[in-house]
Amino acid sequence: MHMVSAGNRRVLLDCGLFQGKRKEAFERNRNLPFDPGMLDACVLSHAHIDHSGNLPTLVRRGYRGPVYATPATRDLSEIMLRDSAHLQVQDVEYVNEERRRLHKNPFEPLYEPPDVDRLMKQFVPLDYETPREIVPGVTITFHDAGHILGSALTEIHVRENGSAQSILFTGDLGRKGMPILRDPVAVPGAQTLITESTYGNRVHDANENVTGRLRDLIQEVARRRSRLIIPAFAVGRTQQLLYFLEDLYARREVGAVPVYVDSPLSTHATEVYEHHPECYDRETLDRLRASQSPFSFSGLHSISDVEDSKKLNPMPGPLVIIAPSGMCEGGRILHHLKHGVEDSRNIILFVGYQAENTLGRYLVEGRRDVRILGEEHRVLARVERLEALSGHADRDELIGYFRSMAASIRRAYVVHGELDGSEALAAELRKLAIPQVEVPVPAEEVTL
Repeated sequence: MHMVSAGNRRVLLDCGLFQGKRKEAFERNRNLPFDPGMLDACVLSHAHIDHSGNLPTLVRRGYRGPVYATPATRDLSEIMLRDSAHLQVQDVEYVNEERRRLHKNPFEPLYEPPDVDRLMKQFVPLDYETPREIVPGVTITFHDAGHILGSALTEIHVRENGSAQSILFTGDLGRKGMPILRDPVAVPGAQTLITESTYGNRVHDANENVTGRLRDLIQEVARRRSRLIIPAFAVGRTQQLLYFLEDLYARREVGAVPVYVDSPLSTHATEVYEHHPECYDRETLDRLRASQSPFSFSGLHSISDVEDSKKLNPMPGPLVIIAPSGMCEGGRILHHLKHGVEDSRNIILFVGYQAENTLGRYLVEGRRDVRILGEEHRVLARVERLEALSGHADRDELIGYFRSMAASIRRAYVVHGELDGSEALAAELRKLAIPQVEVPVPAEEVTL
């Protein structure tokens, strides 16, 4: 959440759910650092829950203004936030059972499905490269960020008291040469930069062969008659996996090993991807013109019903299971890990960033004992990582992107990353001769 104030107008950039330790997340998500009623407009960079997930809380607390987003972001946000509202209600019901036994007052859900209903009526779709004055004196333009479907860099022009300011807010910045989506668009001329730093101190393996790694792992579980379990975000990462798997299965390199996408949300998100080819790169469009779906192949099964999901647990291998959440903090992946983590024949493959204090982070760090759904489990399955699928630009890609526009930037604020990553990226930005580079703290205010 970043607020831009000009005169008596206030515009919020993103409104995400904080994820981490349960108690800290509970407090931060419920206690907004401002009165939602004071906002004049909200701008959403993309649909991932750490950027969009607390928008229904704004509405629940009285926000009635517009939410500007690209059409694809609007469509993805609807399915993701409806799913999130369902989980909010479900989680509070579970917690309140224990609180009633202890004679404590019950909690209210952070938000509920009717809040999402109201929110969706406030969305205002805005296409890429289409300037719009959203409040007097504040004009925004979306540019393709190449991170997930519909993701946007937001260029903000502010006029106040006879002076003008140009701000570039990255949201999450994507990468060049990734499948499905176009490359991030360069946006020259900004005086102020607000940039993410998720991979601010790391570099992806440029030589990693995604198709080859997936082929080798699937062939290995086929020999062992075991399972490949892939925690993956329902939006973005699952569609990337399907894109590469479709190629493998079309060339018949992995036999008849079935692939199960165990997530109604992932299935709905894939449908949204199919409805927005205007976001595709040339290679993906060429596949479509050849009547070849980039997200479907023989051997792919979509699981929606909970009972069908449970039937996967005793099913003999080989098989591949893709399920959210990507950081293993909830969702059906927890049940698959519970039933598969103690089998040394199985492989758990992580294909995305794992935040601090999440089960996914503990697994990639190599912990031998983890807690899943309230029970201790010994980790005997092999844990692998596939960083090349990351939708985030790494340190070198971020600096390469900013180098071409550094001459105009007078100040840069490095946000949305763990502290060591943010500080590392800030140090690299200073090497570009940007006069002022800072890593702000929550609630810090700066004057441009």
